[in-house]
Amino acid sequence: MANIFGTPLKRREDPRLITGKGKFTDDIQLPGMLYAAMLRSPHAHANIKSINTVNAEQADGVVAIYTGKDLQGKMEPIPTAWLPPDSNIQTPDHPALAMDKVRYVGDAVAMVIAESRYAARDALDLIDVEYETLPVNVDQEKAMADNATLLHDGVENNLAYHWKAGSVAEEVFDQSEVVIKQRFRQQRLIPNPMEMRASVADYNSASGDMTIWCTSQNPHIHRFILSGVLGIPESKLQIISVDVGGGFGCKIAVYPGEALVGFAARELNRPIKWAEDRSEHFLSTTHGRDVILDVELAGKRDGTFEALRIKNIANMGAYLSTAGPGVETILFGLITPGPYRIKHAQVETYGVFTNTTPTDAYRGAGRPEATYLIERMVDLYANEIGMDPLEIRRRNLIGKDEFPYDNALGLQYDSGDYERSLDKALEMLDYEKFRSEQEEARNQGKYIGVGFSTYVEICGLGPSKVAGAVGFQGGLWESATIRVHPTGKVSVFTGTSPHGQGEETTFAQIVSQKFGIPQEDIEVIHSDTDRIPMGWGTYGSRTTPVGGAAIAIAADRVLNKAKKIAAHMLEAAEEDIDFVDGSFQVKGVPDSAASFADVTLQAYVAWDLPDGIEPALEEQAFYDPDNFVYPFGAHACIVEIDAETGEIEIKRYIAVDDPGPVINPMVAEGQVHGGIVQGVGQALWEGAVYNEQGQLLSGTFMDYTMPKARFFPNFEAAFTETPSPVNQLGVKGIGETGTIAATPAVVNAVIDALEPFGVKELDMPLTPEKIWSVLQNGRKTE
Repeated sequence: MANIFGTPLKRREDPRLITGKGKFTDDIQLPGMLYAAMLRSPHAHANIKSINTVNAEQADGVVAIYTGKDLQGKMEPIPTAWLPPDSNIQTPDHPALAMDKVRYVGDAVAMVIAESRYAARDALDLIDVEYETLPVNVDQEKAMADNATLLHDGVENNLAYHWKAGSVAEEVFDQSEVVIKQRFRQQRLIPNPMEMRASVADYNSASGDMTIWCTSQNPHIHRFILSGVLGIPESKLQIISVDVGGGFGCKIAVYPGEALVGFAARELNRPIKWAEDRSEHFLSTTHGRDVILDVELAGKRDGTFEALRIKNIANMGAYLSTAGPGVETILFGLITPGPYRIKHAQVETYGVFTNTTPTDAYRGAGRPEATYLIERMVDLYANEIGMDPLEIRRRNLIGKDEFPYDNALGLQYDSGDYERSLDKALEMLDYEKFRSEQEEARNQGKYIGVGFSTYVEICGLGPSKVAGAVGFQGGLWESATIRVHPTGKVSVFTGTSPHGQGEETTFAQIVSQKFGIPQEDIEVIHSDTDRIPMGWGTYGSRTTPVGGAAIAIAADRVLNKAKKIAAHMLEAAEEDIDFVDGSFQVKGVPDSAASFADVTLQAYVAWDLPDGIEPALEEQAFYDPDNFVYPFGAHACIVEIDAETGEIEIKRYIAVDDPGPVINPMVAEGQVHGGIVQGVGQALWEGAVYNEQGQLLSGTFMDYTMPKARFFPNFEAAFTETPSPVNQLGVKGIGETGTIAATPAVVNAVIDALEPFGVKELDMPLTPEKIWSVLQNGRKTE
């Protein structure tokens, strides 16, 4: 059988999805089902004086109405699941329905249950809530001021946590030949998957069992947390999230709505469905980014970097979301030196409560913020000393012979060949030709620019010991069960939870490669806690490096057992058996062989098994890696600016990524394309905006610009493959690389194009209005 690794097979999950045969949470229909709707606060900060539900209770179709007081003693608050150590983290209660105070526009204050979703929505307008408004904080830096109004009693200066890593002596900066200082503002982003959040709960009062269908990236984490919130044993709680229409991090968190439908289903003993609309999604689903970064990069005038110091003021929103505290600390801070040799580094993050929607992971989760700051600082440093931005990168990139490499903040990069990916990108670009064209264009009054991003990311979120050490309230190992049926067909059960990444295809390719059978004979089962073994879900590009590695180990265990059975069948010693292209063969006797299917059948009929071998062919693996994995790459972007309108056109985009061995190039390239679009979206168009009263001004697609396909050229994507020593497949992950690399590459390109105007820094998004102002008010440098 040909090597199926590296084969661009079409995604096997697509036929059901593109023909409408998928089953998403809002597709679930159960007999006697009721519908929930949430009344959300129109105020960003207010005391709740009273809630009058009498008129709503009398409306047609209304079955029940609940407020925060109805939950007391029946539901626990929604917890956070990441508590960074030594950070004095504050975890005020997050009630599923606000009790005495609302803390952001969108905070739920009541839940209506009705016979139809329309009746439930109509009844919301009949609930009368009396509010006493309070002063509002939307800016995290202002919220830290001594005179700022506190969101939570006892949380001084609204400081949720203060986390530090590394240390740099002041004299290192004092004695450096070059010190670059810059403040960056990474704007708030709003994840917008095609499918919005939804949840359906069904409670069996006779058995005490509850099933919740929900839009989750990690069903077992949902079960773990909801079990505590609802007071239901995990053995009685089933979470199902088989088809999920995208997540991008916003479906990691456990939300009040998912707990509330479980509560109502148990109270009323009827199935309950809740599904948000897009406006509700903008207001109440977690946002991402929103950090203020003060950065200093010190080094020599020859371009050698020596020290990095960062202060991050992170907007956590009104409450700490499930993984929120870990994003701007561990996932951001430790990778800030990037792919460069930087001897000394120090990072501190202030997590601040504000009257805004809580923030959590958004594609890349901390890594885009880290990569953006170091890649912008590299260009600023190059500009300061008059060095080409490529030359300064080459001077500081970690060499391929230096791996494993310990960075200044304690991470050990597994493997890399950073210059190879950069060289490949430059071969595709023809850099010298571009610089010549740029000079000619400027002479004609046209402004084109090129920007680069050489990145490394921490992903394959794994080592459970490390997870515990950095405050994650769970493990990060992964599980797999492989069941070979008597006919030789295979079922693979994974603890990960694919939701658009194509893992039903790539996981089948892993097993197909191992067993030498067609991938059509393999089914991949995931995202149902009653069917799959315990696992920790899909995020942080961990699904293939951790979940895929677990599958590979389970497959090896199946083969080890099958080899013993084959040796017995062929009357040979086990060490004399080779497994080649789906067949067990006796060494030197090619005609003495047994197919994988023959051995499988013998395992099940069990007529003549070797002594000590149990019937059947099924194995399980729990894989806990001993390190993270570190994908890397080099991206290049060419832009042209319209001098009349300030519009930015992306003329070329080149992406060279190294995720280790590529299992399916088509799937991998698709992940890169999607990631690039989201990264460019932040650079040029996207941004959540609140006014001083805490009202979200960008709460619709009329006001929040999403990237469209017509905004982009054809992407020029390529891969290099540097295996990781961490897992047997050598894979590193690909799902977030585009988002991490694209934002600084685009911004660097725009700044390069604006070089004649003396522009060194602009806050994102780089909208046409912002660029037009620069062109109108700037002065070309001679």
